[in-house]
Amino acid sequence: MWEEDVLAEDPLAARCAAELLARALPEGGFASRPGGAHRPDASAWATLALCVGEAGGEAVRAARDRLAREQRDDGSVSAHPEHPAAAWPTPVAVLAWHGSPYHALARERAVAYLLATAGAHWPVEPGAAPGHDTSLRGWPWVQETHSWVEPTALGLLALEAAGHPRHPRVAEARRLLLDRALPGGGWNYGNTRVFGRVLRPLPESTGVALAALGGGPTERASVRPGLAYLETELARIRTPFTLGWGLLGLGIWQVWPEPSARWVEETLARVAQLGPFDTAHLALLLLGYRARSGALPVPFRAGSRG
Repeated sequence: MWEEDVLAEDPLAARCAAELLARALPEGGFASRPGGAHRPDASAWATLALCVGEAGGEAVRAARDRLAREQRDDGSVSAHPEHPAAAWPTPVAVLAWHGSPYHALARERAVAYLLATAGAHWPVEPGAAPGHDTSLRGWPWVQETHSWVEPTALGLLALEAAGHPRHPRVAEARRLLLDRALPGGGWNYGNTRVFGRVLRPLPESTGVALAALGGGPTERASVRPGLAYLETELARIRTPFTLGWGLLGLGIWQVWPEPSARWVEETLARVAQLGPFDTAHLALLLLGYRARSGALPVPFRAGSRG
């Protein structure tokens, strides 16, 4: 069994994997927290974190099935049935279905949705408040709103993994992410300047952007300031979502901070004080931790997309 292989290989990874597997629901999918309800992003991220290698176990297959059952007629996967416009989990579902022939149709429908939709965009206006190129199309958190860094990065990852590395939307997403890079290095949620004032970067947004840009033709020189910012910033980060994305973003560019395992251990130790982590956040922490060894699902391996 995959779980036993992980246990023998790395106790720290096994601890995270066991906690994720304990949240698998009898009806398929993963709860957002122990004893909680199903959430599509939790199922997708847990699937990605657990499905390393050829087998992820029955829990992964059941989670993929549930994501397919909850897919909407337009191909999207929404965060909650009552909020269909919040379709941002769609690219994560595409990544979770990667490599499964039983879910190829669901993945194709989700990819078609991504290619047919975009965030709200408009021509650049001289003197406008935003300092970025508002004409570039990426993807939004919620339908018919502006494109932001994280959903655009996830859309880019999904389309490359689905075999569309040279699609115009992929190229445009790369341009958008590079346009949103801050002058001093790093990214935030997606604004560079507002009314002429340069905004500050965020480590989680920087990790997401670097992870997405690391699998294609982006020159290292264009992201070097972001890598330097993130490597410095992670030394003080002990939250699973931010540390996970940060280590994943660095690892895809083959930057591995020496104390990263200790950082993960210290983050897990905070569970005693803060309580269980969100499932998606714990899954990202496991993915980030395993980036150094290269034990990542195929969609996150640099050079393997498409």
